[in-house]
Amino acid sequence: MNRVVFLIDGFNLYHSILGIKYHHKGLLVKWLDICSLCNSLLHNIDTTATLEKVYYFSAYAYHLNDPGVIQRHSDYIKCLESTGIEPILGRFKPKTVNCTLCRRDFIKHEEKETDVAIAAKLLEVLEKKECETVVLVTGDTDIVPAVKIANSLFSNSLILCAFPFGRKNRELQQLAPRSFKIRLKSYVNNPFPNPVVLVDGTEIYKPASW
Repeated sequence: MNRVVFLIDGFNLYHSILGIKYHHKGLLVKWLDICSLCNSLLHNIDTTATLEKVYYFSAYAYHLNDPGVIQRHSDYIKCLESTGIEPILGRFKPKTVNCTLCRRDFIKHEEKETDVAIAAKLLEVLEKKECETVVLVTGDTDIVPAVKIANSLFSNSLILCAFPFGRKNRELQQLAPRSFKIRLKSYVNNPFPNPVVLVDGTEIYKPASW
């Protein structure tokens, strides 16, 4: 048996989905059942692959000052948790940036801790022998150093990437040759039911804008 752990870069996946909306006649698949999606990808690994655990890395965008955004994100994470996914949340940090054109400073918010959290979890699950294979759902180059270290320390384990639709990274592909692309139909074929019914009976409905 090949136990597989998925590490989901939430914002990398989210921006992949937004790209679909803009380039595929408005198709929007935000109401995505990530656990179901991961199960549907196991055949890309081998016939003995079984889903062991899914970790979802993201952060709440409080800096947008839009309670609706936070509520929708929070509700979505509750839906993910209902399928057994473990969320690991970072934060957005303000950063002063100088505009080279107008020479004025402005505040930009950057997502912090997520890349480090993914890297740490990658090494943790391999060190604890929680799985034989780790799938990184991302196309972000920032994870490259962690993959290099993991390949060096855990040569008997398989590390690969599932590149979100419309994303690919040549350096990650070289480090993890068995990596593959997630197809558009994988998003389309794995929506949450509407509503999602939580263990306590709470019903969470797909937002009208989704």
